[in-house]
Amino acid sequence: MLSGIHPLLTGPLLAHLDAMGHSDAVVLADAHFPAHRLGSRVLDLPGVATPDLMAAIRTVVPLDDAPAVDLMATPDGEQLPVQKELITAAGTGEVRFLDRFAFYDAAAPAYLIVRTGETRVYGNAILRKGVVT
Repeated sequence: MLSGIHPLLTGPLLAHLDAMGHSDAVVLADAHFPAHRLGSRVLDLPGVATPDLMAAIRTVVPLDDAPAVDLMATPDGEQLPVQKELITAAGTGEVRFLDRFAFYDAAAPAYLIVRTGETRVYGNAILRKGVVT
């Protein structure tokens, strides 16, 4: 147990976040996301909601320059509650929306994909690590 570390940040997740460099990306994926097909490094956190994980990661990872956060757009462009929660958890108003296949293309080279237990559709985000000052 570590003091001051959010309880959702497991040892393996912290190790990956620490190993990431400037502008490396971590994908926070919902339970429907093809994580193992797209990613070379995948962690499964089945009991976790994506917005909760975003908030936890943001306690230790600064954001890169815009666009630091990408969300998967719905076909009609409507912002769903889970997406609004992700934006709030990211702590930035600068979010880029990508259509599903563009999101998959952006997710594939990510340093890490974390598949959560989020069952709400479009509960996916890409977060780019900034410089730790």
